[in-house]
Amino acid sequence: MARSTAPRPPSVVIIGAGFGGLAIATELVRAGFANFTILERADEIGGVWRENTYPGAGCDIPSPLYSFSHRPNPDWPMRFSLQADIKTYLEEVAREYGVTGRIRFGTGAASAEFDERSGRWRVRTEAGEVIEADVLVPAVGQLSQPALPDIAGRESFRGPAFHSAAWDHDADLAGKRIAVIGTGASAIQFVPKLQRIAGHVTVFQRSAPWIVPKNDVAYKRWHRALFRRLPVTQKIERFRIWLICEFLSLGLVDLPPVRRYLERLASRHLESQVPDPELRAKLTPDYEPGCKRALFSNDYYPALTQPNVSVETEKIVEIVPEGVRTADGVLHEADVLVYGTGFRATDFLVPMTVRGRGGAELAETWRDGAWAYLGMTVPGFPNLFLVYGPNTNLGGNSIVYMLESQARYIVQAVRALAGRPGVALDVKPEVAARFDTVLQRKLGRSVWTRCSSWYRNEAGRIVNNWPGTVTQYRLKTRALDLHDYRAVTAGGDGA
Repeated sequence: MARSTAPRPPSVVIIGAGFGGLAIATELVRAGFANFTILERADEIGGVWRENTYPGAGCDIPSPLYSFSHRPNPDWPMRFSLQADIKTYLEEVAREYGVTGRIRFGTGAASAEFDERSGRWRVRTEAGEVIEADVLVPAVGQLSQPALPDIAGRESFRGPAFHSAAWDHDADLAGKRIAVIGTGASAIQFVPKLQRIAGHVTVFQRSAPWIVPKNDVAYKRWHRALFRRLPVTQKIERFRIWLICEFLSLGLVDLPPVRRYLERLASRHLESQVPDPELRAKLTPDYEPGCKRALFSNDYYPALTQPNVSVETEKIVEIVPEGVRTADGVLHEADVLVYGTGFRATDFLVPMTVRGRGGAELAETWRDGAWAYLGMTVPGFPNLFLVYGPNTNLGGNSIVYMLESQARYIVQAVRALAGRPGVALDVKPEVAARFDTVLQRKLGRSVWTRCSSWYRNEAGRIVNNWPGTVTQYRLKTRALDLHDYRAVTAGGDGA
């Protein structure tokens, strides 16, 4: 008599061991799926919280919300935690869920190809090894590839020069003339630290950011004891922050009065911290609040008012060995050059090559801008589920909430595949097109259309942001609808 065997659970390869990769891995563990592997190019977990070690690096979303709902942390040292504490939290989560042993460190993914004969993904590592899996989950994020500006002579600078995401901790900065190019989320954190030790800091600003006060607090011992003994108190803190963020998110598309409130708040903050009218004029944005990422800081403006800091708004025309030359012909001499110029956020999955059915290349499918159904899956690429994919970035809430929504959806897909051996799920083109049409229509009403930013590609398409609340996204991803997908069988056509 033949022995009956249960269907083999789907195998999953996750690329990346940052917040996104761990969101998927922990949700798989919680659902009872153990057949997964995480490929991580680096030697440690953490993603952006491993790479960004610049002075003052931290999160601008409060930690009670910037953490997994199933694993609250009563030991956060402050409301807005810093890089080291966030990385430690991720390490603890990975260890507690038994994920660490499933990570292959030092293993970068060079390419991935869907094999139609087997109905499986073949992932080729940078070392040339081929790893097969039923489901492929790239979780490399939107903020993993540092962007360096296209400035003439950039390589000619004779002193230390580095991006904030690759901070040179061996560079001697004390007493030096430091040129900072960029005034984004990273720069407003590290500039105050540089001001305290540098001889002089020149901040080259292309456009002024909107900055609001940072309502930070250090959690005292009694706070942490209360969170630990009465977990509901931390849940209340989380819910309060979440509710505020949801309200602010409405202002990005549907509620202009919210933007006007933010403008008043930011303007009062600037006026109270920068008494010099000439400097204040330089630091006043010329676009609507929310069009670019709003920032939180209590010490950035005060740093810019110090005698060893200057703000330069003239356009940079070239970098020379001695420093930075601006359009007015002035050479700003510098000993160190720091780029706070953000990331190649619109280049999803770069530099990995991904090919789906019929050899279709994902980069070609996205030639006019990245898009995906629910930000996760693309027609012609069966069983490929992106984490933090196109149009899932947020203008005003915790991305961890979005990652958890995606993780729950992807686990539903894995569960569905477990009951259908030899089948892959390929989202129907008409379903994906309908979703994108509605999405782009709503994005067209958003404040993000009113200036240039990293949210938009060169053609002007908004490829990064979700034009709604996280609640709306949670509702859309709450249940996997198999009617949205074609069942692709190994060696056959979709049904």
